[in-house]
Amino acid sequence: MRVDFYHLQKQVLEDVLPKLLEKAYVTGKKIKVKVGNEARVDFLNSLLWTYNDEAFLPHGSKKDGNADLQPIWLSADEDNPNDGEFLFLVDGATETPEVLEKFERIFNIFDGNSNEALNKAREFWKQLKSANVELHYWQQSSDGRWSEK
Repeated sequence: MRVDFYHLQKQVLEDVLPKLLEKAYVTGKKIKVKVGNEARVDFLNSLLWTYNDEAFLPHGSKKDGNADLQPIWLSADEDNPNDGEFLFLVDGATETPEVLEKFERIFNIFDGNSNEALNKAREFWKQLKSANVELHYWQQSSDGRWSEK
């Protein structure tokens, strides 16, 4: 299992998530995006339909149904009804180690401008490091590009 930490500093989740999902989607893997709460699920669901006129990310949530047909599933729940292989944790969403083990790769995207989010990410890192998980840490440069630290 591999866990990538994305430390947002120059951009907000709404700018970063669609781009990262595009890269993950082209791998052909199914994706679950676990969001902090249902209101944000609805917001991100709408955002992914409108973020770019020239891009298309097929996705859905509980309100859309047909989870098994959705390559990208957004949820605030513990479920994984599309059998996602990649897991994106956003808006402070967390998972237990047992659930994490069911995914090939986890993307933890957190707001580096929030002390609460930063502290949660540090604790999550420590927990995973003690479990000998492959960890990668990505930080944005001044021009908004990601570099591994």
